[in-house]
Amino acid sequence: MNIAPLYTSFLNATKVCTDTRKLEQGDLFFALSGPNFDGNKFAQQALNMGASAVVIDKLNLDLEGENVFVVKNSLETLQALATYHRQKLNTPLIALTGSNGKTTTKELIREILAAKYKVLATEGNLNNHIGVPLTLLKLKPHHQIGIIEMGANHPGEIAQLSEITKPNWGYVTNFGKAHLEGFGSLQGVIQSKSELYKYLISQKQNILINGDDLEQVKQTQGHKITRFGHTQEADFHWEILNTDEEGVRIQFQGNSYPSKLYGAYNRSNIAAALSFGALFNVSVEAAQKALYNYVSKNNRSQKIKIHQTEYILDAYNANPTSMLAALEAFDQEKKLKKVVVLGDMMELGSTSAIEHQNILDHCLGLSIERIITIGKQFYASSNPNEKIDKYETLSAFMESFELVNWEFDQVLIKGSRALELEKLISFFKSQQN
Repeated sequence: MNIAPLYTSFLNATKVCTDTRKLEQGDLFFALSGPNFDGNKFAQQALNMGASAVVIDKLNLDLEGENVFVVKNSLETLQALATYHRQKLNTPLIALTGSNGKTTTKELIREILAAKYKVLATEGNLNNHIGVPLTLLKLKPHHQIGIIEMGANHPGEIAQLSEITKPNWGYVTNFGKAHLEGFGSLQGVIQSKSELYKYLISQKQNILINGDDLEQVKQTQGHKITRFGHTQEADFHWEILNTDEEGVRIQFQGNSYPSKLYGAYNRSNIAAALSFGALFNVSVEAAQKALYNYVSKNNRSQKIKIHQTEYILDAYNANPTSMLAALEAFDQEKKLKKVVVLGDMMELGSTSAIEHQNILDHCLGLSIERIITIGKQFYASSNPNEKIDKYETLSAFMESFELVNWEFDQVLIKGSRALELEKLISFFKSQQN
C-alpha cells in the first residue's frame, strides 16, 4: 500500500494504540489479531471512543471513510509504518539483543546517554514484533538517540526486527541457554542472536562486542568492530574492582565506576553501557553519576531487606545460563547462613529435565545451607539430599512455611516469570513479627 496517507494520519494522531482498553481520544488504532482474538471487532468501538483513524484488515466490516484504512495485514502495516517513520527522522539507533541482561543493559545505556542526550528507549520488555514497531513510532524529532531492545525465541526473528529497525549500532549481551525449545540448541541461539550482526555487517553499520567473549569475536571476525574487554586489543579496557556493600564496581578506561547493582554478571553489562557512553562522548563525571544513581527494579537483581534478612529478588526470568550466573554470584556473598529459592526454568524443550538436574547438582557444591525448589520440573529431579526441599507449586511452599525455621542472613529468589516468585516478598513481609 501507499504508506504516505497513513503516515499523515499518524503524524496528526495523539499516539498509536492497539488496545481499546488503553485508547485515548485522537489515537490511531491498529486492529491486530492473534490466535485467540480479532482486533477488527473493536475498530468501530475505537472510532466511537474518539480514535482519529483505524487500520483494519477485514473487508467485511461495515466501516468506511477517510479515517478507515483497510490493509492486507494490520501487523505488517504497523511494522512498515514504523520503518517509514524511523527513516524519515533518521535518528541514530542502538539495537541490542542477547540471552541474558538485555533489559538491564538497555536501562544502563539509557541512563548514561541521557546524561547528555534526549533518549528514547524500549519501555519494559516491549521487544518483540509488536513492541519494537510501537517503540519506533514513539520517536519524536527532539530525540537524539534511540535504544531498541530485541527479543526472540525462534530463528529469523532478530533478522526481521533488524530490518524493521534499521539500527546504526548493535550489541549482543551474550549467547546462553535460553528459549532452547524454539532455538533447538545453543548453536541455534548463537546463530539467531548473530542475525543482528549479519544485518549490521550487510549495511556497513557499527558493532560493539564484548571482546572477552570468544564466540562474539568469532561471529564478527573479519569485520570492523569496536570491542571492550581485558585484552590489549580492546578499544575500551576495563578491570574488575572489589565489590563493595552497595554493589559491583569496575575500572573503565582508568576510572573507577561504582554502582548499586548486585551480581558479578552485571560487570560486563556496565562495561557495555560505559562503552556506548564513551562512543557518544559522555563525560566521565556524567557517566559515573548516571551509573551510580541507577537502581535495579522490576524483579531484576533487586536487594530487599526484610527485618534482619536480605533478599535478592531475580525473578523476572530464568534459563540455565542466568541461573548459574546468579548462583555463582550468590556463592561469593560473605553472609553466613544462605538459602536459595529456585523456580522452574521455562521453554527448554527436550533439554528441560537434564538442565534442572544440572542446576541442583551444581547447588550442592556451593556454600548454601538450604535449597528450596518450586515447580514441577525441579520437583521431578532426583536429588536425594537433606539440604533440598521441593514443592510443586508456590502455594504449597507458602502453606508449609514456618517462620521459626527461617533464620537466614541472605536469600536468593530466582526463577522464570511464570512462577511469580516475586509474590514471596510480600509473603515474607507478612510473616515477620
